[in-house]
Order: sequence, then C-alpha cells, then structure tokens
Amino acid sequence: MAYIDGFLAAVPKANKDAYLAFANAADALFRQWGATRVVECWGDEVPKGTLTDFWRAVAAKDDEVVVFSWVEYPDKATRDAIQKRMMNDPEMARLGAMPLDGKRMIFGGFEPIIDV
Repeated sequence: MAYIDGFLAAVPKANKDAYLAFANAADALFRQWGATRVVECWGDEVPKGTLTDFWRAVAAKDDEVVVFSWVEYPDKATRDAIQKRMMNDPEMARLGAMPLDGKRMIFGGFEPIIDV
C-alpha cells in the first residue's frame, strides 16, 4: 500500500524562486530513488484561525508563505530506504542549504486509509 510523507513549512516570500529550485532538485532525487509522486503547494488562501492554523503550526511571519508538500511512495519500505539514502547521499548535500528555516518545518509519515 502507498505511503505518504507530509511537510508544512514557512518560506520567505522573497525566497520563492530559490525554494522552487531547491524543491525541484530534491524532488527529482526522490523520484529517481523510487517516490511515485511529489507535490509542492505554495500557500494561496491560508486563513488564520482563532485557536490553531497552518500559520501557527510553523510560526510563519508576515513576510512568509505557508508551503504544504507531500511525497508519495509505493510502500513504507521504499520510503524508509529513501529516507536513509536522503540522509547519506552526497547528491542531497550538493543541493546546499534549504531556503527556509528547517527548525520550523513540520513533517510526518502517513498511511492512507481512504483513497477515492
């Protein structure tokens, strides 16, 4: 069964082009290594809530945009192998620093339970 890694981050608006370049390069590696799909979404209509919201989840500032992304794998074993490779492969190191504050990025692995 498919497995999904989801990501939420705050990216400075001024870094959009740098983010796109970084994401395209990293996403190409994920696909090369076995990911079946990668989606990067630039926040467009992301409302601020009264109790919680995407903005607070990543401590986004007024000059930042909330980005939502996910990587789909054929199964968890493939995801685990790619995660391990990502941490050790020199190709990832060549991408350089992420154009965002990685300490405020949140992520997690998810097993789909409904896929319509």
